[in-house]
Amino acid sequence: MPPHVDVVLVFRAASKRTPPSKEQIRQDVAKAERQYTALIDTLTGVGLKAVGRRGENQDQLLVLVTCPPDVLVKLVHRERNSDFLYGLPMSKPPSAVGDLDSGPLSPANRIRLVHDYITSAPQDGGLGIIPGCREWDLVQSVMVLHNHEFNEQWIRLWTRHRIASGQLERVRDQFGESIALYFFFLTAYTRALMFPSLLGIVFYFFGTPYSALYSTLLFIWSVVFVEWWRLQERILSVRWCTRGSFRVEKRRADYEHGLSWWRKEARKTASIPVILLFAAVLAVLLTGIFILEAFVTKLYKGPGHRIVAFSPTLLFAALVPQLLGVYKANAKRHTDWENHAHQSSHASSLSNKVFTLSAINAYLGLALSAFVYVPFGEGVMHLVQHHLFSWGAHTRAAAVLERLNLHLNDTLKFGFGGGGEVKAAVGKVAAHSLFEADRANARQKLNPSRLQEQMFAFTVTNQMVNNFQEIGLPYVLRAIESFRAGKGLRNGNGKSIGKKKRVAFDDETVGQGQDDARKREEREFLETVRSEVSLPEYEVFEDYSEMVTQFGYVALWSTIWPLAPVMSLLNNYIETRSDAFKIAVHTRRPIPVRTDTIGPWLELLSFLTWLSALTNSALVYLFRPPDQEVAAAMSSEGEALLEHPGYSGIAATKELLISALLIALLASHFYLLLRNAVRRMLELAIWQGSNEMKEAERVEREVKEKYLEQCSVAAAQSEAIRPASIIQDKDDWASFWAVDEGLEEIQKTIKDA
Repeated sequence: MPPHVDVVLVFRAASKRTPPSKEQIRQDVAKAERQYTALIDTLTGVGLKAVGRRGENQDQLLVLVTCPPDVLVKLVHRERNSDFLYGLPMSKPPSAVGDLDSGPLSPANRIRLVHDYITSAPQDGGLGIIPGCREWDLVQSVMVLHNHEFNEQWIRLWTRHRIASGQLERVRDQFGESIALYFFFLTAYTRALMFPSLLGIVFYFFGTPYSALYSTLLFIWSVVFVEWWRLQERILSVRWCTRGSFRVEKRRADYEHGLSWWRKEARKTASIPVILLFAAVLAVLLTGIFILEAFVTKLYKGPGHRIVAFSPTLLFAALVPQLLGVYKANAKRHTDWENHAHQSSHASSLSNKVFTLSAINAYLGLALSAFVYVPFGEGVMHLVQHHLFSWGAHTRAAAVLERLNLHLNDTLKFGFGGGGEVKAAVGKVAAHSLFEADRANARQKLNPSRLQEQMFAFTVTNQMVNNFQEIGLPYVLRAIESFRAGKGLRNGNGKSIGKKKRVAFDDETVGQGQDDARKREEREFLETVRSEVSLPEYEVFEDYSEMVTQFGYVALWSTIWPLAPVMSLLNNYIETRSDAFKIAVHTRRPIPVRTDTIGPWLELLSFLTWLSALTNSALVYLFRPPDQEVAAAMSSEGEALLEHPGYSGIAATKELLISALLIALLASHFYLLLRNAVRRMLELAIWQGSNEMKEAERVEREVKEKYLEQCSVAAAQSEAIRPASIIQDKDDWASFWAVDEGLEEIQKTIKDA
């Protein structure tokens, strides 16, 4: 068995300045020596075991830390006292003597206690070793190592068998409540999708388009699911003894003490104009791409029209991700500036900011198609024609093509072949309009099934691409990087497949017969550690964002295409396993976090449910075929709307829109009534009188009674404690923890310079 390591601190032993001078190297080495020595002294001074080993390269050191049992007992006892003082339910009351045998820690709880102790601020009883802070600027990150045996069993079990709650409990034991809560949510949401999937199949094959009954049932399902999950969170938090865990949350490292409340609120309010600015820019950009793709490219009939048809996609790929990236970086800086005391509130604020623009990017295209393209597509097409011809765009474009004829020959060959056909094409472009001028022909270019095609792209194609980006692409990129570095193809355990070549250092022999089994095991263990250090950190935000966005497609827009829940259900069956594979293979092990909720995502789900009341009612009112035309139910939504009674003229159009808005407003009020009724019924049916409710009350009462009994004998017991009573274990790796290579590696920097 390899040595037990709780956390790994990644330490940068040399400066990144290039090219460094001799004097700069000396200064950097002196600084690295001071900070490294202080780091080791800080860790070992409180009883932790810490040694340094070289990293993937000579500029990197890995400080391996393990927590002895006596220190772990103190950390457990301190946490139990804190939980008791702040009213958290506890499985075991605090006592004067810590006893881990009667209450063994899960791997996740052990890692969380040690990690929090190292990284917490001194005001919260921690060591204050915070990566990137002024005092520890050479500490790049604090990470934990994977349990590869569990990872292999986890992936194998989930790929062959049905996921059960017992397996999710094992996930909690390994990764903590935050990751376990995500997988509980994903599993519950996937199972809940079975009902709308069944509805979708029935109404797609046997119902009418934009069925009011289907939309109503879908809306009720979304409300029931969100409110049911709200109670399920409470039940899980009681079962896991994490209810109210925000009360004992450690303060963030960069929290500024003494900042008045009104300054904090002012900073939070200042983010609203920034969000609105980026949202407006994104909306204008997406609307412009929408008009270009839906109308302009359809009207264009000049040379290279097949290539021009791809221009909206190229513009979207070139501009939208960059804008979202700039906004996300700005949102992170602004959220840091807001000075949140705890990480939970910081993550909530950041998630709300980032998801706002993600939702606009995800849903605006469908909204434009549903409420602009389908009902008013012909009018918008004529308006675009008017602007194109009134500005003389086709004439100027033809002149430009004539001037650039030599440069466009290659492009024209794509559409017309080559030789004389190219010349004929150029002459035709110069003589005729580049855009469709006939209104009847322009109307034929409108796509009546555009909404269904978009829903298919969002719920099928996009999700397949996302799965490849999460699973396949990181593996390919890491394999290429590994081959480029001469280390062969690595699997999820950091071991090489095929050629097994790695960088060997001067004092490290590889594959020689005189190495004993312990040396070989140590070398393989360190190689695994180095491979995990090179992995990116896992962010649960991305997975939550993907699932909440998918819920929005189902709740808001599946009236358009009732098979959307079916596609989401199939995707989530793969997603549950692909997320497990991603955590086990493609990212570092997540740092365990105690939490009792999925955070801001629950409120975002509630908001999307309210929004679905508006969209579904508007879609049904605008596009549902009249009763007398049931025989023509499968006609396009555009034709159905044009046949709507009174749909003629500007006044009729305004009346239609006002009616749709009034119906959406009534649906919004109906949502409020339905939500309160469902919440009350579920509260009575699930929570009141449940075992979790009784257990919460019993544990809270018994914990206080036992603590009062122990207080009477605490003084006598404390005098009887001897060092021998502290749990000791036999350390077979004493020699491993006795050899430190950190200072020696730093000194080599001067010799090699």
